[in-house]
Amino acid sequence: MKIVDITILRRITDGDGDPIPLCSATDLSAYGYFQRQGVKEMITFFTKTFSKRTELGQRQSVTHESYVVHSYVRSDGLAGCVTTDLEYPSRVAFVLLTQLLDEFTSTLGTAWKDTIDADSLTFPPLEEYLVRYQDPAAADKVTKIQQDLEETTQVLHKTIDSVLERGVKLDSLVERSDDLSKQSKMFYKQAKKTNGCCVIS
Repeated sequence: MKIVDITILRRITDGDGDPIPLCSATDLSAYGYFQRQGVKEMITFFTKTFSKRTELGQRQSVTHESYVVHSYVRSDGLAGCVTTDLEYPSRVAFVLLTQLLDEFTSTLGTAWKDTIDADSLTFPPLEEYLVRYQDPAAADKVTKIQQDLEETTQVLHKTIDSVLERGVKLDSLVERSDDLSKQSKMFYKQAKKTNGCCVIS
C-alpha cells in the first residue's frame, strides 16, 4: 500500500477552466530517475481531470491501470486528490483528504480562492501527510482495529489447526470436557449429525 501523490487544487466554479494545482507532495522513489518527470506530468493531468469531473461536495475514486486517484471537492471549490496503488483503502484516503483540506483552510484562510498560478502556495504539512499516511493502519484507528481483528482471527485459526494437527480429535475434546454441560454436548452431537448429512460438492 502506497501513496504516490497528494495534490490540493482550486476548482474554477464559475466557468469551464481547468482546476489550478495549489501545492503537492509526491513520492516517486519507486520510479527511475528519467521516468519521474513523465510520471509527475501524468499524475498532474489525472488530478486536474478527475477533480474537474467530481461534483462539488462529492468524493470519487477513479482507477487507471495500477493506480487509483481519490478525489474530493468541497462545496467551496477547494479540491484534493490522493493518488495511490490499488491496495490502498479508499476510506483512509478520504479521511486524509478531509483532514488535510480542513487544516489547509485553517492555516491559509481564503488566500487560495484568489490564486491563479499553479503550485504557488506552500503548505509544509503536506509532506508530513504524505509520510504519515503511507501506512494506513498506523494513520487510521478504524483500519488499525480491523487489521488487529484480522490478525487475531488468523491466530485463532492457526491455534485450532495446530490442535487438530497433533492428532487430537475435537470430538474427544468435547466428550472429555468438564466445562460443557450435557445439554451443550448433546447440541454439539446433534449439530454434527445435521451438518454431516448433506455433502455439497
